[in-house]
Amino acid sequence: MNFNKHSKLEGQHAFLGASKYHWIRYSEEKLAESYSNFLATQKGTMLHEFAAQCIRLGQKLPKSHKTLNMYVNDAVGFKMVPEQLLYYSDNCFGTADSIVFRNGLLRIHDLKTGTTPTHMEQLEIYAALFCLEYKMKPSEIDMELRIYQNDEILYHKPTAEDIVPIMDKIITFDKVINKIKAEEE
Repeated sequence: MNFNKHSKLEGQHAFLGASKYHWIRYSEEKLAESYSNFLATQKGTMLHEFAAQCIRLGQKLPKSHKTLNMYVNDAVGFKMVPEQLLYYSDNCFGTADSIVFRNGLLRIHDLKTGTTPTHMEQLEIYAALFCLEYKMKPSEIDMELRIYQNDEILYHKPTAEDIVPIMDKIITFDKVINKIKAEEE
């Protein structure tokens, strides 16, 4: 038997695909909710791409108290780098939405397009990754972290006491994972 070719779909996953099989137990209402969340996630991805492009181009948006506009305008104003990968190891890395380090101040901003409550720990991890990758001591720099969501800006100025334990945990957990990997070989 010759199977049909579906080359335009190779590497993709259908919303009602076998690898995400939980949908077979959904009611129509649960399916509608799940698909709405899926669409919101896609929109969030596109908004992040749009924001990153605006920041790269230095293009501010009309001044308003809308989340996207405040995020883009602040990032452009602070001359931030969008979508910057921060790397400690293959076991621990992440991409900051926008970041800059200038005059001893580390600034990290995060754009949240959903309504789920956010946690500053994500940005603290980015700060820890920055310090590890660039060999910075958190006690010797200033930091400002911001989350942009629901037309508000949440501010946090972490201290070394906030960041050093995260750095230590990254180092320790990376060693644990590497040990497990070595035993698997």
